[in-house]
Amino acid sequence: MSDNKTTPSNFIRQIVKDDLASGKHSRIQTRFPPEPNGYLHLGHAKSIVLNFGLAQEFDGRCNLRFDDTNPGKEDVEFVESIQNDVKWLGYHWDQLFFASDYFEQLYGYAEELIGKGLAYVCELNAEQTREYRGTLTEPGKPSPYRDRSVDENLDLFRRMRAGEFPDGSKVLRAKIDMASPNLNMRDPVLYRIRHGVVHHQTGAEWCLYPMYDYTHPISDALEGITHSLCTLEFEDHRPLYDWVLDNITIPCHPRQIEFLRLNIEYTVLSKRKLTQLVDEGHVSGWDDPRMPTIAGMRRRGYSPAAMRDFCTRVGITKSDSVVEMSLLESVVREDLDATAPRRMAVLNPLKVVIENYPEGHIETLQGPNHPKHDDMGSRPLKLTREIFIDRDDFRLEANKKYKRLVLGGEVRLRNAYVIRADEVVRDDSGEIVELRCSYDPDTLGVNPEGRKVRGVIHWVSASEGIAAEVRLYDRLFTDAAPDGHKGEDFLSYLNPESLVALPHAVVEPALADAVAGERFQFEREGYFTLDVTAGSADKPVFNRVVTLRDSWSKSA
Repeated sequence: MSDNKTTPSNFIRQIVKDDLASGKHSRIQTRFPPEPNGYLHLGHAKSIVLNFGLAQEFDGRCNLRFDDTNPGKEDVEFVESIQNDVKWLGYHWDQLFFASDYFEQLYGYAEELIGKGLAYVCELNAEQTREYRGTLTEPGKPSPYRDRSVDENLDLFRRMRAGEFPDGSKVLRAKIDMASPNLNMRDPVLYRIRHGVVHHQTGAEWCLYPMYDYTHPISDALEGITHSLCTLEFEDHRPLYDWVLDNITIPCHPRQIEFLRLNIEYTVLSKRKLTQLVDEGHVSGWDDPRMPTIAGMRRRGYSPAAMRDFCTRVGITKSDSVVEMSLLESVVREDLDATAPRRMAVLNPLKVVIENYPEGHIETLQGPNHPKHDDMGSRPLKLTREIFIDRDDFRLEANKKYKRLVLGGEVRLRNAYVIRADEVVRDDSGEIVELRCSYDPDTLGVNPEGRKVRGVIHWVSASEGIAAEVRLYDRLFTDAAPDGHKGEDFLSYLNPESLVALPHAVVEPALADAVAGERFQFEREGYFTLDVTAGSADKPVFNRVVTLRDSWSKSA
């Protein structure tokens, strides 16, 4: 896989380069370690591109590892979706692991810490533990169970594993420093008891589960990770990461490096809030094209190349910043402008009868698949006496700035003839239901002499066109920071026009051969893709990927 773009430098790439140049590492080993408790989103895509991209660039290796230590919230559905997302983005892991693969080793290291007097079984409940921990300005107090003997702690810990104690009755805590200015170092919990859950990998074998901050560094070390890359909220956890590895018998000591997580306008990337959107029915599911999930963006029609390009352009930094949604849309638009075949689709049809065109005659014209790429060839266009144009392309009267069809005026049909609007037909309510026109048979590829044609509009044959539904997707929220307002519910900023369905569209016959994942420019309308989960062969559904131009910059 190559996007033929220069990778911009960043501080992590420089660290990797220096480590390889100094001989500290002969080969780098990275990993992407998601928790399988939901679908991956745009922030995860940035991490995927970073971890897999670095391994690819420096001839290293990258593992996919599932952080599956919280079985109550995890599911095999999410495991499968994550693997699909990584593959779709164009990456392939060297090895696939689950943190649960290491449960026995993790337990053994916990006993080692107990044996060294560095871990103890605590019986404070959650509220008491918070009270004893102290605050940012006040030191914590030692647990009354902190000075238990090694033998007592080992006995209790083994009985915890055997299932003798109920949930919440006991935890294993590290013995570090209750006065540390870093709250993560005030005797953090290493293990908790969880009965009655079935783990998607280990079943009911365990009722004792390790915490993330304990599991993660050991998993990294067991896999020989050289550079453990994570987002900036884990910076305060790094001393605990190092403490765990410094105090167990393990040969490898990876380096944790933090970078700024992705913050982007007009969306939320909190997994809790994304889950709320799905569970409360504000969207149709995790793959709703308005969702910032990789599955949603894939269904929306974003390409893997555009996603990788965007993640590369936003860069890797520790400086606080928010990425404009317009950058993502611009990257997608740039990709599609270069690669998407052109097609014609009438979204809001108005019937046109070309009265001087032969009845029953079907004329095959040719339309280029791309105006800038002759190598993409052309496709046949079927012209008939009755066609559809878009209602917005006709007015009874208009000023000279209006470059479409006006009663008594002329326009060119795209890749076809010049037509003139002669008469309108109305229904009983007075609405225009049909437009009667005439065409000039001498204007195929030729401008008429002595007459000024207003512009060019798209069209579709009424008899040869395909009935379709077109869904116009837009930003899910009306506010650039929907979850950034204290005291206000982020749901209050949902955009009521984030999905507009047009059920009576008509598309050109060539789109009958569209396949899942194929993207098109509907001329003068935007970029669209065939929906992979909706519609039917008789009436396909096309999703708008992105507009032809940025329409938000003017209205913002």
